[in-house]
Amino acid sequence: MPRPDDIYDKHLTRAIAEINELCRELTHCDKCPHGTTVPVIGSGHPQADIFLVKYRSRESEAGEGVAFFGRAGEAVMKSCQKLGIDSLLLYGTNVIKCAKVAEESGRKCCPYYLRRELEIVQPRLLVVMGRRTLEAVNDLGIPLSQPLETRQGEIQPFTPSIEALVVPEIDTSLDDQRRKTRFWQAFRVLGDWYESLPPY
Repeated sequence: MPRPDDIYDKHLTRAIAEINELCRELTHCDKCPHGTTVPVIGSGHPQADIFLVKYRSRESEAGEGVAFFGRAGEAVMKSCQKLGIDSLLLYGTNVIKCAKVAEESGRKCCPYYLRRELEIVQPRLLVVMGRRTLEAVNDLGIPLSQPLETRQGEIQPFTPSIEALVVPEIDTSLDDQRRKTRFWQAFRVLGDWYESLPPY
């Protein structure tokens, strides 16, 4: 009979392979005319419990080709550290993968990759950052999913195995103290959710 560690290792190996394949597809994406812009890939643990998604990549992310690189990533890491959440539990990505792609093209083509990421990572909690991200997530057509509402700072059911937390858009929140406070008030609910997880 296989040990639990052996089963976990097999699932992890498969998830890593699937994420790597998805990254290869994304870097050779020709679904829309994004020119020479390099798509931004997701970052974090391929079997993370917490899946963070914001609307589109910023210049700092595009420069490195990695989601949540820069201010947003630093803010999330500091927030999670304050809440006692291990960064190895996180995976972060964007709805629109290229920083300079036209929004209409991005909204039409990029959610294919977001849906694939969700299927691979299979998180316990989806953190949805901002109104446009919420609309995109609700349009994904995930099997057995329930539409998420704009109730920020409240855990909502999403699928039978995934819950969701809606928070303000992080990139714009960092430029204004009041918005930053609203983001933190909603995001810190993540700490209570994490504390309530069973120890296994």
